[in-house]
Formats: sequence, C-alpha cells, structure tokens
Amino acid sequence: MITKIIDEEKIQQAKKEILNHNNIVIVTHVSPDGDALGASLGLYQFLNILEKNVTVIVPNAYPDFLKWMSGSKDILVYQDKKAQADEAITRAELIFALDFNTLNRIGDMATVVADAKARTVLIDHHLDPGGFADVVISYPKMSSTSEMIFRLICRMGYFTDMTKECAECIYVGMMTDTGAFSYNSNSSEIYSIISELIRKGIDKDEIYRRVYNNYSADRFRLMGYILSEKMKIYPECGTALLTLSSAELKRYNFRKGDTEGFVNIPLSIKGIIFSVFIKEDTDKVKISLRSQGNFPTNEFSAKVFGGGGHLNASGGESYVSLEETVKKFESALPEYKDLLVRELDENKE
Repeated sequence: MITKIIDEEKIQQAKKEILNHNNIVIVTHVSPDGDALGASLGLYQFLNILEKNVTVIVPNAYPDFLKWMSGSKDILVYQDKKAQADEAITRAELIFALDFNTLNRIGDMATVVADAKARTVLIDHHLDPGGFADVVISYPKMSSTSEMIFRLICRMGYFTDMTKECAECIYVGMMTDTGAFSYNSNSSEIYSIISELIRKGIDKDEIYRRVYNNYSADRFRLMGYILSEKMKIYPECGTALLTLSSAELKRYNFRKGDTEGFVNIPLSIKGIIFSVFIKEDTDKVKISLRSQGNFPTNEFSAKVFGGGGHLNASGGESYVSLEETVKKFESALPEYKDLLVRELDENKE
C-alpha cells in the first residue's frame, strides 16, 4: 500500500500550476546525479504526455552512465548553452526546481531563475527549503526526489498515463539515491512503488547494469590507486578518508562520474561507520560524506563545511586548498569521537 504522504493541498496546487501553464522549465542542482536527472527526466516525460512545452536545464555536465535515459539528449547544459538556457528560463511560465533546497545549489543559473517572472514549484527531499518558490513540496524523509515525482503523478490522477520511459527515469533516481537500496531505503512503500514501476515495463536489472556496470577502465585504475595509496583510516573513530588532487585525477584520465560511489567503499570495512571523500575540483574542493547507523553526516557537513544533506549521505564544498580542507576535517573529527564510538559500540551488539 502507498500512503498519501504529500499534503492534498500541495498536490492540488502543483496540478493547478501544471494545467494553467504551457511553457515549463525544469532545473536541478550543480553536478546533477541520478536522482536529480531521474526526477527531472521523469517529470519531463510526464509533462510531454500532457503536451506541454518542456525544457530541462542542468548547470553543468553529468556522467556518461546516465546519458542513456530517454530525454537526456534534449537537456540543455547551462555552462555550454547559457544564452539559449537564459532565454528558456526568461520565457517560462512555470519553473520546477527539483532536488535542491536553495538557489545557490544551481550555480550560475541562480540569478536568472530568481529574476524570472514564472511561477515556481519546488519538489525536494533535503532539509530547510529556501523561500524562493510559490509552491513548496518538501519531505526530507523521502528516499529521493524521484520518489516524490512518482507520488505527485499518481496523486494527480495520471498513473495510468505514465509511460515506461517515465518509469525508468524515476527508478534510476530512486536506485541511485539509496545506493542501490542499501541505505535510506527501509520503507516498505519504496518497494511497493518499485512494483508499480515494474508493472510499467521497466527492467530493473538492465537499469542497474546500465548505471553501475558502465564505467571506463580508467575508473577502476583510479579506484585501485585511491584505495591502495590515498585511503587513511582513523580506527579510534571508525572513520575513513579518501582524497584525490586534480593532478591525480588527470593522471587517470578522469571523466565526469568516474569517482561516483568511491565514498561508499570504505563502509564495507569492518569497524568503519563514517567515510569521507575529499576531491579537488576546478574552482573548489568537493566533500562527500557517508555513514552507517545513526551518525549524522549532515550535521558534520553543515558545521565543518557549510554543507548539508541527509543523515547518512551529505556533501559540502571548501574554497581553501585540498591540504587545508583535510586539516579542517581532521581538526573537527575529535569533536565527534564520542558519538562515533557510541555508534561503533551499538553496531557491535
């Protein structure tokens, strides 16, 4: 059984916006992941069924292993087609903001979206949504924004119209934002939704292969390097740290998506409940955090790096050097030692 978690008022508000507007833009966050793209393309497929004029715009490039999804060829990448994207946003009557809570999460698009005359609907599952949208559908306990898109379509009365292509995109988002249903996925309703998606004709095993068995050989060489040379263990805190500099990434012919999932690997080590991956990017240092049990990565990320996310999966950014960012992490870790030790003890029971 799938319960009616989203308030009926929110459902009707979103439906009214959709029915009253024809020219619609969908935007999502910087470095779009499987959930951002799954939710965006799932909604894109649905709105096409309603014969709306829809444009999906993402701030920057996304991984190759997500480019097989139906509709991906129509996505506008803002950093490559800024003028075209700006025009689409300016002309939009309705903007859907998916899988982010504040406008600073969409990078250079933020200003033009903030200045747009369009109505805005936010659909997201992160904490503390900003006040920029006219309709806010925010449920942090949801597994993914893609799950919320499924619920929205069903509650608006359009489940029978959902296509296989729409269902595939939604499944990609749900699968990737739960680590192939290995965390944040204990709700029985998730599997009820998967059952309904399978009824739509999706092949979940094939989707898994397309996403997780579709990497380059360079990725695996990079993975071997980071695990053998760049992994540091803090056994007293049940913590592991992975780091990569831009020079190291270049050495292994890094492409967008090659480090996807690296942060999760140390959690397979006995006695590790907190894993952090710090990677040098072009203009910043990116931090990914994952945990097992009840250790709050979002709290750690917010306090140390000004980031955020979910209990077991969050991220942040740093604008100092990689070395200084690592020092910042190591300086903060002792403050959380007691909490980590308690979590370690509970895991042993």
